[in-house]
Amino acid sequence: MKKQITMPRLRPEMKAGILCAWTVSPGDAVRAGDCLFEVETDKVVSQIEAVEDGVISQFLAEEGDEVAVGAPVAILETHP
Repeated sequence: MKKQITMPRLRPEMKAGILCAWTVSPGDAVRAGDCLFEVETDKVVSQIEAVEDGVISQFLAEEGDEVAVGAPVAILETHP
C-alpha cells in the first residue's frame, strides 16, 4: 500500500519548512523511528522520523525546497 509522507507541523504557528536534507534514498527500507529527513524552521533543524515500516519509493520534494505543512514529500510503500 502506498502512503504519503507529509511535512509535519512542528509548532502551532508553522506554515512551511525547508527540507534541508534527506537521510534516506528511494528504494531504502525504513523502520518506524528511522530518521527520514531534516527540516529547518526559524533556524532550528529537526529530524523527522518514519512512523511505520516500509520502503521509500519516491521523493516528491527535493533538498532546499520550502514545503507547506501537510504537503506530501515522499511516498512510502508499506506491506499489509
